[in-house]
Amino acid sequence: MAFEGLSEKLTNITKKLRGQSRITESDLKDVLREVKLALLEADVNYKIVKEFVATVEEKALGSDVLKSLTPGQQVVKIVKDELVELLGGQESKINFTPNPPTIIMLVGLQGSGKTTTAGKLANLLRKQGKKPLLVACDVYRPAAIKQLQVVGGQLNIPVYSNEQTKDVVLIAKQAISQAYSKMNDVVILDTAGRLHIDEELMQELKNVKTGVKPHEILLVVDSMTGQDAVNVAGTFNEQLGIDGVVLTKLDGDTRGGAALSVKKVTGRPIKFAATGEKLSDIEVFHPERMASRILGMGDVLSIIEKAEEAFDAEEAMKLEEKLRKESFDLDDYLKQLRQMKKMGSFSSILKMIPGMSQLKDVKIDDKEFVKIEAIICSMTKEEKRNSKLLNGSRRQRIARGSGTTVQDINKFMASYEMTQKMMKKMKDPKSAKNMLRGINMDDLRKFK
Repeated sequence: MAFEGLSEKLTNITKKLRGQSRITESDLKDVLREVKLALLEADVNYKIVKEFVATVEEKALGSDVLKSLTPGQQVVKIVKDELVELLGGQESKINFTPNPPTIIMLVGLQGSGKTTTAGKLANLLRKQGKKPLLVACDVYRPAAIKQLQVVGGQLNIPVYSNEQTKDVVLIAKQAISQAYSKMNDVVILDTAGRLHIDEELMQELKNVKTGVKPHEILLVVDSMTGQDAVNVAGTFNEQLGIDGVVLTKLDGDTRGGAALSVKKVTGRPIKFAATGEKLSDIEVFHPERMASRILGMGDVLSIIEKAEEAFDAEEAMKLEEKLRKESFDLDDYLKQLRQMKKMGSFSSILKMIPGMSQLKDVKIDDKEFVKIEAIICSMTKEEKRNSKLLNGSRRQRIARGSGTTVQDINKFMASYEMTQKMMKKMKDPKSAKNMLRGINMDDLRKFK
């Protein structure tokens, strides 16, 4: 996960600070030296690190922090505030035109994930009430058009393409004309990339920019390339002019240096972050929330938003009624599990809970949930309704059907029975978000 190494180091540093009732100037310098090393190891640009540490030191020494009753906490607050500023200060939104369609042009190097990002972005905007049209403007890469059509098909989002011409500007103009006729209020142009920046690539992108005048030019960069991503962002901004950045593969980069450097280098905000392989794995980039995650303070707001999106209100009411009547069975458990899976990986959700990032022994393997799903699906309706029917022979049959062992089933059933006991203690679940408490995470962690 992004920032894993940096988060661990900064969390340990800030933990020490919070516990100190007094901090000397010498103590502060030692702490900032650790912060500096942590940022450099996270592949943050050296000049940015130097400036960041100098700013924190200046603010810490210049605001009577060292004389205050809680100097450690105040220094932590300064570090967090500067981290938020480094990440962009505040959320930066898409500039939608009052006269649709809004034209969004995605640019970047080959392999950065533009095509998949186009689909993810279209999916996200549709959830916000928009009616997007995807446009295949990559006429060079083999199967690029087909890839976008597959992505569009999976999402049930229309894709415009014209394989009879190599004129990208013409294709973009034709797509915009179709958007007018089909009432699409957002047009997303998936442009071609190269293995490296060259004059031919930039000229083509400049022609598209001049020809269709996009409202947003978003640069898609692979965060796993570290400082190369920052250099690419700087070059694209200088030669083409970009309005924002989309960071891809943020789930695979444990350092996170690109995210911490790109805003400062380009002056352009990070607008979105792709955090996984699913077409739903993209989110608006919130600098303050990300800073909280990095410092091990959690991100409760994002958890709530994910829960509100994933949980079906009507289904939640049915579950609430079953809880009151104490008739919650394995079918209900499975439905609840599947709704939670819509929120993303369980390990990523845990990292958003305040304090959980500091617990190294809490590791949940998402594959175990696949095993649980297989076990429940191998049961009969009667067994799901009444788990007391599960004698030895039935458990053997279920083990064969689910590709697991009887021991796996025994461990899961022990966890499920504990969950049922906990359910009985939940007297008044008020919303779908309360349902998250229904699955015993600690027991599932032990289920291996």
